[in-house]
This record gives sequence, structure tokens and C-alpha cells, in this order.
Amino acid sequence: MDMANLPLLSLLIWLPILGGVLLLLAARINLPRQIILWGALLSSVIVFVLSIPLFTGFDKTTSAMQFVEKLPWIPYLNIHYHLGVDGISMPLILLTTFSTVLVVLAGWEVIQDKLEQYMACFLIMEGLMIGVFAALDAVLFYVFWEAMLVPMFLIIGIWGGPRRVYAAIKFFLYTFLGSVLLLVSIIYLYFQAQGSFAILDFHVAKIGMTAQILIFLALLIAFAVKVPMWPVHTWLPDAHVEAPTGGSVILAAIMLKMGGYGFIRFILPIVPDASHELAGLVVAMSLIAIVYIALVALVQNDMKKLVAYSSIAHMGFVTLGFFTVFYIYDQTQALSGSALGIEGAMVQMVSHGFISGALFLCIGVMYDRLHSRQITDYGGVINHMPWFAFLFVLFAMANTGLPGTSGFVGEFMVILSAFKANFWFAFAAALTLIFGAAYTLWMIKRVVFGETGNEKVATMKDINAREGLILGSLAIAVIGLGVWPDPLVDVLHSSVDHLLEHIIQSKL
Repeated sequence: MDMANLPLLSLLIWLPILGGVLLLLAARINLPRQIILWGALLSSVIVFVLSIPLFTGFDKTTSAMQFVEKLPWIPYLNIHYHLGVDGISMPLILLTTFSTVLVVLAGWEVIQDKLEQYMACFLIMEGLMIGVFAALDAVLFYVFWEAMLVPMFLIIGIWGGPRRVYAAIKFFLYTFLGSVLLLVSIIYLYFQAQGSFAILDFHVAKIGMTAQILIFLALLIAFAVKVPMWPVHTWLPDAHVEAPTGGSVILAAIMLKMGGYGFIRFILPIVPDASHELAGLVVAMSLIAIVYIALVALVQNDMKKLVAYSSIAHMGFVTLGFFTVFYIYDQTQALSGSALGIEGAMVQMVSHGFISGALFLCIGVMYDRLHSRQITDYGGVINHMPWFAFLFVLFAMANTGLPGTSGFVGEFMVILSAFKANFWFAFAAALTLIFGAAYTLWMIKRVVFGETGNEKVATMKDINAREGLILGSLAIAVIGLGVWPDPLVDVLHSSVDHLLEHIIQSKL
């Protein structure tokens, strides 16, 4: 079969959605549990396998959109079903398909209630998230952007913890209110782009400085909520704590990356002058997230909440990397060196997807056995779960930015970029290496090492083959990207260089 002739992106979007719908229909005829589980796993694996040609068939030498599909959708308004990927969106689609397989496996034994609906929510959400990364029409992007909130709302609200309804409503309201500003901006840009909703047409629309600043602020709020950036981050710890393990994994590994993707697909290319003018605002918000939120993580006793705050601090590196570009160019008047921050931010997004997903899965493994996330309820886990302890410590060390793991590569690139921009930016950002080590290793010391904490810990059994496969896959990804980041960085080069050229040309 010639993959070049397949509507690959449409298959990646609609196959998991179809799989989810079939599972919902299966709930009416009471199929055996094993058929439901294997059906969900087969759907997610097929989508992952189909996503691999995006990488193997990707042309790294061009910044043009690839695997493009375009059909009229609402011709009267010039709205198209328009899909395509470049070096920025393609790695995020692969991260989505890979993570979904692991999430389906993670719920294999744990989810007992409404299993068909649980698996259907994740499959449908997978298709919608891929749609966000592949959409080249702003209306199509917005439809996918909003629609994916519904399955995550249901996952938190139905299968979450005791305060799940509160957390689900808070999650929905924060993200939905930000999206209203996104919609207003899209409508304004439609008229500025001569009646086109194509995102690439937005990039070349002529927009005055005042309008740019207003659009920048609107889009900043919309995407900052999703990242989330300080001070609109408070929904995330609540959502993580109450969400089931699979929900936390997708929330951290994929949904937060959509905010970062919004910055690089919308804000930087569409309003470059306003981005330059207000870069200091975003840098300040990023550094506060990196330092202040890391200090907040230090005092957490709930492991999920600690990792949630850690995610906010690490995503601060992403937004910092995006906006150091303007400071570097102002000093050197050259593109060389400017790409480091954006490429580092992209590597950080992919790396954080692996590491945060792995940490939430590790916490889920312990919760399944002891039904507690409190650090004080553990101690000496290594005495009874040595294989699990090895993997948990590996992911914890990656979270601190240990060289040889993926956590080091992205953060190191962003810190280097920050150093070129301003020494104090780099100094503040580098503090997270200290604080990150402090809160992560403090958790590991109290949970994994030492004497057995209590009788319940003594009854905990080591990971089984299914859990070993999930965590082992993530361990390979974390070490592989840490030791050999070239395949990812090479994919980014052309798209990032094109973005930078566009930004700089707008300033000339």
C-alpha cells in the first residue's frame, strides 16, 4: 500500500473517534470485558502504527506543510477541512499516539466501572487532540480545541476522586473562558486576512500595532490558561489530583502542550511585533512559574500535586525559550543562535510529555496498591518493589534534569538561550535545577528509600508485566531522547528557521 496516497492525517483523526463511538455502542450490548479491552488497545495501536509514516516519510529539508489535505467544508464562509503538519506539529502528534496506547494499557485492570465509556473517552480525545495539531484552518482548529474539553471533563468528573465535580468544572471554566478570547481573535483575523480562515494566511496578514497588542493579549490569555502559566495555573493541581491516572497522563503529556503549540503556531507568527514589544511580560511570567511554583512544589505532601506543580515549573521553560528569541536578535542582529530557544522549548515539550506521564503512571501504580497518594503513607518501597523503585528513581532523576535523560536536553538548550539573552534570565531559570532536585529527591527519599514505612507498604507487590511494559517503554523514550536528541532536533530545524525568518522580516 502506498502511504503517500492515503489521507493519513484524516485516518489518524477519525479512526480513534470511530473506535470510541463503537465502544459506546458496545456498552449497550454488554460485550465481555476482554473484548472491550482488546478492542480499545487494538484501536490505539493501529493509530500509533499509522502515525509512524509521519516521521519516516517526513522531508526535513523543507518548512512547507506536508501530508496536506484540503476539502471545502463551509464554502460560503471560505472554511475548509484543511490539514497538514510541519516539523513543529508532527512530533506532538507522535507523542499523542504513543501516550494513548500507554493510557489504554494503564486502565486495563484498574477501571471497573463504565469501562466502555472510559476507553471511548480516551480514543475520541486522541482523535480530537491530533486534529488540533494538524488543523490548518482556524475554525477547524477551534472546533477540535473546544471539543477535546468534553471527554477530559467527563474523565475527571466520572472517574475522578472525591472532589472530581469541583475539579472538572474548574478545569472546564478556566479553559473555556480562555477559548472565548481565542474565538474573538480568529474572527478579527478572518477580516484582516481578506476573508480567509487559513492559519497560514493569518501569518501574512497586515495588522497595526495597536491591534497586534490586543490580539496578543487575547491569545496570551487563551494559551496561558492551557500551558498553564502563572497566575492562571490554579486549575491544574486540582484537576491532576482528582483525575484518574490515565486522565493525569494525557493532561500532562499532551493537553498542556497545546498551549505551547498555540504560542508557536498563532502568537509568534501572527503578531510578531507585539510579541517583541511584550516579550518581557511573558519572560517574567515564565520565570515566576519556574522559581515560585517550584518552591510551592517543595511543601506538597500529595505526590500528584507535587508532580502537577512540577509540570507548571517545567512548562515555564517552554514559554521562556519561545521569547528569548527577541532578546538574542536585538543583541546580535543575526538568526544564528536565535533558534536555540525555540528548538529547546520544543524538545522540552516532548521530554516533559514522557517524564510527567511516567511519574503520574508511577504514582498510579502505588495508588492501585495502597490507595493513597500521601508521601507520609509510604517509605521503604524499594524493599518490596525493587523493579518499580528503579524505574521511579530513573524518572525522578530525569525530572531533575539529569544529563543522559531527556529532561536535561531541553532545559539545557533553553538555559543556553536565556544566557545569550540575559545573564539574569539564565540565572533564575537555572535555579529550577536546584529546586527541582530538592522537591523530587525529597519525595524519592521519603517514598522509596529507608526502612519499610508501615505494614501496608510491606504487602505491596512489584510491578507486573503490563506495568513493566508501560514504564519500560517510557524509560526507553526518556533515555533515548536524552542520549540521542538529533532525530527530533533535525525535524525541527527547517520549520523553526522559517518561523524566525518570518518574525525578523516583520521587524525590518
